[in-house]
Amino acid sequence: MDDPREPYELTHELHPDDRRLVVKESPLNAEAAHPALAAAITPPGAHYVRSNFDAPAIDAAGHLIAVEGAVAEPFTLAAHDLASLPQRSVTVTLECAGNSRMGMSPLPHGEPWATGAVSTASWSGPSLTTLLDRAGLRDDVVEILVSGADRGTPAGAREATRFARALPLDKARDPDVILAVEMNGSPLPPEHGAPARLIVPGWYGMASVKWVARIAALTTAYEGWFQHERYVYLSGRERRPVDVVRVKSMIVAPEGNTGVARGRVTVWGWAWSGAAPVAAVDVALDGEAWQPAALDPPLAPHAWRRFTASIDVAAAGRHVLRARARDAAGRVQPDVAAWNEHGYGNNAIAPVVFYVY
Repeated sequence: MDDPREPYELTHELHPDDRRLVVKESPLNAEAAHPALAAAITPPGAHYVRSNFDAPAIDAAGHLIAVEGAVAEPFTLAAHDLASLPQRSVTVTLECAGNSRMGMSPLPHGEPWATGAVSTASWSGPSLTTLLDRAGLRDDVVEILVSGADRGTPAGAREATRFARALPLDKARDPDVILAVEMNGSPLPPEHGAPARLIVPGWYGMASVKWVARIAALTTAYEGWFQHERYVYLSGRERRPVDVVRVKSMIVAPEGNTGVARGRVTVWGWAWSGAAPVAAVDVALDGEAWQPAALDPPLAPHAWRRFTASIDVAAAGRHVLRARARDAAGRVQPDVAAWNEHGYGNNAIAPVVFYVY
């Protein structure tokens, strides 16, 4: 790409086919299409969408959010009142816990996500802790439960339930955990949770509850369906909650199954981690040794980071590129991610096949 801005911002309107790839029509589940992933900030209409139930019919003007549970002063506020509270903006790379599920073998249960269930956006709204402070938490609170207005009967469940997830108190009090009312500087779109969506930086997307309707302070651990039966790493007798995003990288160019001229080839992509900042990315051609890629300055504390490398490809034919990220906490992408029953957290190195002519 000759224009140095191109990897960072889209200089043209995306064709509908270049925005999202529908994985499931109802409820809507869709990946960001590859052309949209060339931008550091994903347009709202191209940002991946994960829905466990159909989007609820909400009258934004009359939608209410209850703040209750183990608090001194429970209260209810209108969603539109969130905009009148002190605002905070965070740029966050969100990744679906099931992203890259199709790369696991044997294939786990769940939506057949390829590699596009990841996107980055700028979200704005009040910190969740602003509402918690107003309510006054009791000393015995251990978790904060956030419930959406969407409701349905999950596959395998016996009764209907709302989508709800709980956060440990220390995470819920992180000032960057916000109730977003804007996305990329515009009102939050319905498919992304309007009129209010929780945004939890560093955690997989299931924590960022959409269509927020209730916030409750709990004195015991929550054991609802989406906390205990789903979004857990389940393998044999092991059961661990899905939470922090694992370190991962994605090659954007050259795109898989495309051709390039022989000679020097520029490789670039994104790397991210929820546990710590990305510290290094290495790339490798075919079976050759790893070589370090250059890292651009961080886009934002909770956003992916661009890496670039230049490699020499002299032989015409098929070639394979790999990228491997490491974060500041010492976590490194594995060649193969640990298999689990629901196919969550697949951060394995993803080879890209391309052709040289």
